[in-house]
Amino acid sequence: MNRCRHFLVSGQVQGVFFRSATESVARRLGLSGWVRNLADGRVELVACGTESKLGELEQWLWQGPSRARVTQVTAEEITEQPFADFSVRG
Repeated sequence: MNRCRHFLVSGQVQGVFFRSATESVARRLGLSGWVRNLADGRVELVACGTESKLGELEQWLWQGPSRARVTQVTAEEITEQPFADFSVRG
């Protein structure tokens, strides 16, 4: 059964290829959804897939790409949404 989760990632997460790395990891895990930068310096994403794959993604979000310095990851279950794939938004 698929689930969807909304994540907010804080820290030094913009200008370090966080969005493109997240897209690669999510696609490798077979997740759908999107990722984008927020004006306040955080990264926001919605990911949908199995519980185990969402757990793997969340674990990776705490690390991020090598130049990132993640200080917080928040996750909230949301209503399942249909996405064709995983993409970078704005």
